[in-house]
Amino acid sequence: MYLWRKLNEKQREELLEFRRFNNRPWHSPKHRESQNGCYLLTAACYEHRHTIGLNPKRLANFSGRLLEVLEAHCEEIYAWCILPNHYHALVLTRKLTELLQIIGRLHGLTSFEWNGEENERGRKVWFNCAETGMKSDRHFWATLNYVHHNPVHHGYVQQWQDWPFSSGAAFLKRTGREQAAKLWKEYPVLEYGKDWDAPNL
Repeated sequence: MYLWRKLNEKQREELLEFRRFNNRPWHSPKHRESQNGCYLLTAACYEHRHTIGLNPKRLANFSGRLLEVLEAHCEEIYAWCILPNHYHALVLTRKLTELLQIIGRLHGLTSFEWNGEENERGRKVWFNCAETGMKSDRHFWATLNYVHHNPVHHGYVQQWQDWPFSSGAAFLKRTGREQAAKLWKEYPVLEYGKDWDAPNL
């Protein structure tokens, strides 16, 4: 996701030329509909600033608003997690383009509100919202584990159920610890999410 910022000027020019030659969008991949309709949605605050997580009230408010959008435009929400500087949601939707447009509007509204609250008019708040289609059952379950494990991975809590802005606690209650542990062992996270790229599962 942040490869562009690591490139020098010559590398950026070469990448843009490659994308133009191959009729691809200049800065981001095309949105591709997955046949099974399952996607991991990932969005981050610009430069990974902790803008969502300025305080617990903002985190809770944004969690509620994002879930309202997902519930209205998804057939299923399998897992979600909102951290101070990014969020993930594993969902089933047949309206990906529409969903991403609505999320874009939510990002615009929250940017305006938060910049007003912090007297930061003109500040870029969001980087983007990108989707990754699930390729297999293994990819799906490893992704679900990754989403629920994210607060632990980033050091905010020691157990899934301790992070209030996530579906982790509800998943454990619904699935049971024994089954959740079995899924964790069978579908390990390993280096999932390293450099914001999903592994080839």
